[in-house]
Amino acid sequence: MSTSSEKPKSAEPEHAPQGDPAAQRQQVKVDDSHINASYANFCRVTGTPEELIIDFGLNPQPFGIPPDPVIVTQRIVTNYYTAKRMLHALQLTVQRHEATFGVLETDVQKRVMPSARAPQAPRT
Repeated sequence: MSTSSEKPKSAEPEHAPQGDPAAQRQQVKVDDSHINASYANFCRVTGTPEELIIDFGLNPQPFGIPPDPVIVTQRIVTNYYTAKRMLHALQLTVQRHEATFGVLETDVQKRVMPSARAPQAPRT
């Protein structure tokens, strides 16, 4: 048991309409006082017919193929039902972010030097 004075947080479905019985359900309490947060810029997804395996790691060479292996530091194994709910939650979150801050460009080459890719006006 944690000696932290923080109270457990609640997770409630943000996307459930007010008239939906799912919105009326009791909130799930989440205790994140023992959480171990880490950063990842690499993700690999594999699976079996029953489970989805998601590996996370840090790629020190984000451009091209890294010369050294990417060290995987976290692995999540889940079932496909939970993965589908996670996919939906991530889609909603990214849509909200893009609505606020603009579209996220996932092609690194387009983000790195957009001015270098634009056609130059002829010099006179």
